[in-house]
Amino acid sequence: MATNITWHEGLTHAERTTILRQPGLTIWLTGLSASGKSTIATALEQHLLHNNFAAYRLDGDNIRFGLNKDLGFSPADRTENIRRIAEVAKLFADAACVAVTSFISPYAADRALARSLHDAAALPFVEVHVDVPIEVAEARDPKGLYKKARDGIIKDFTGVSPDAPYERPEQPEVYIDTSKESVEDAVAKIVGYLTEKGVLKLPKE
Repeated sequence: MATNITWHEGLTHAERTTILRQPGLTIWLTGLSASGKSTIATALEQHLLHNNFAAYRLDGDNIRFGLNKDLGFSPADRTENIRRIAEVAKLFADAACVAVTSFISPYAADRALARSLHDAAALPFVEVHVDVPIEVAEARDPKGLYKKARDGIIKDFTGVSPDAPYERPEQPEVYIDTSKESVEDAVAKIVGYLTEKGVLKLPKE
């Protein structure tokens, strides 16, 4: 880290929350490829926006077109990918925005780091495990990635390659099984959790 830098204080998170009349937080969706993370994240973002909450979706593929285009899929690159996203999500949350992230984020330690960054800043962090049996994910396979991984074309593919395991969350705030629950059910479950915990207060219809 550079030594010739200084942190400049600005408005506090509490002040931003008061002015913008909404809390900032991160909703972290994790799960296998083709589990339905991006679809749920998109629907959740739209639901929040339609209910007058500032929200922004950070998607795994989209981020790799820009911010993280220099990273591959080695364990070290995966860790750095998640570290950067966690820092960006924290900035959104601090700005009193709802950051909705959609990343495989296969390693428990990396997700723990993302949570700790938010905890240190007293910002809510909600982990959502978007689960699906791997055979269902492979049957969906919208990008053809599982087939390429099985054929040896893609190396280090999460859930298939021996060196690329998916470490399931042990205690996520929200658990969703997309082989049994619809996108609408998933959004309702996440919003229900946030409302129950008093994190978000949806306007009356």
